[in-house]
Amino acid sequence: MSAHSSTWDRRSILRAAAGLAAAGALGACGSNNGRGGGSGSGKRLVQYFHAYGEPGTEQAIKRYAKAYAKADVTTQWITGSNFESKLFASLLTDQAPDLFEFHPQIQLVRSGQVADLTDLVAPVEDDFNRADIQSHTVDGKVYGVRMIDDPQFFFYRKSLLEKAGVEPPRTLDELVEAAARLTTSEVKGLFLGNDLHAVINPLFWSAGADTLDEKNQIAYHTDAVVAGLRTMRKLFTSGHLLLDAPADFWDPSALNQGLCAIQFCGMWAMPQFQQTLGDDLGIMPFPKVGDAGRPSVYNGGWSMFVNAKGRNVDAAKEYVKWLWLDQKKYQEDWATSYGFHIPPRTSIAKSTGKLKSGLPAEGVRLFDEYGHFDNIGWTQAMITATEDLFADCVRKGGDPEAALDRCDKTVNAELKKLFG
Repeated sequence: MSAHSSTWDRRSILRAAAGLAAAGALGACGSNNGRGGGSGSGKRLVQYFHAYGEPGTEQAIKRYAKAYAKADVTTQWITGSNFESKLFASLLTDQAPDLFEFHPQIQLVRSGQVADLTDLVAPVEDDFNRADIQSHTVDGKVYGVRMIDDPQFFFYRKSLLEKAGVEPPRTLDELVEAAARLTTSEVKGLFLGNDLHAVINPLFWSAGADTLDEKNQIAYHTDAVVAGLRTMRKLFTSGHLLLDAPADFWDPSALNQGLCAIQFCGMWAMPQFQQTLGDDLGIMPFPKVGDAGRPSVYNGGWSMFVNAKGRNVDAAKEYVKWLWLDQKKYQEDWATSYGFHIPPRTSIAKSTGKLKSGLPAEGVRLFDEYGHFDNIGWTQAMITATEDLFADCVRKGGDPEAALDRCDKTVNAELKKLFG
């Protein structure tokens, strides 16, 4: 689901640096949130959500909360471009929410900010996508419940590719060539987002690399990644890449308005693409990079966490269990009625009619075959280091090996702090 504000790239892997810096100091946060009792069992719960862009999302979350009988659940629907910083600032006060949506981050676990939800998840763990469990697990304990999985692909206009005699690219080199052949005086061949951040991890994965390996060591510094960065520089300077679009990659407008022929975006926007383009729409994964590479699909998404330092931890856990584990009807509604997302519960994903045929089914297939998930140990400092890497050698034309060495220094310092 896209951001309400077109100025906020809420789909990127960015996490607000100020917010996560605050997370390191969360140990000073008190447990009294200053709120009294309410209806139902006498408990009042407050949950934080960022403002999704799709119509009906706010009403849906509040409708689910209203149906809960055991507590009075209030939703703070946070608009603007700084959800993360507002969330983390609030967690340092006595007005902190009882539960909140966010992404799995190991700092939240290490600081004791998020509650262990293993006891809730264990009875239904086998019904979750295994990677969704793994991406929320630290030392064998599960923190957070995934609400939606958000795979990201390339969307393309079939008619424009056919007119240019271009097949859907299977390699990064073919993507560069396709962008050149598809570019005209009015249309750019390709849109990767205004800052290119959305395709950093897909480039690593498609080169057969990763952010970190199973031993929490650097896994992205490979010859194939170096070659991929050089190719990205070639693409960036080619004149065939749409830059400075009115809205960023998470918004479907670049392709829908005819600004480009191929756009990187998420499955959440598929209904909007289909409404505008009809059958003139195809999708493909990020193509492989190098001979040993493999196509990749980045899986974004949002998860629900319980504030372990809140006043009503047990009540908040009960609500999370009720809504995000027991109420399959609401879980399906949230995943498929406001844009298309894949339910993290396998049983729901398999039974959801909207995802069983056509382009949505193809999206599910690509997700199942090529999907990659965030690593909970991949911190904001590491994310920023790879963004600097792209700025150095893709935007500015610096030497990829030297840029990777600088990135390594930052990442290794973070790894030493986290894992010794």
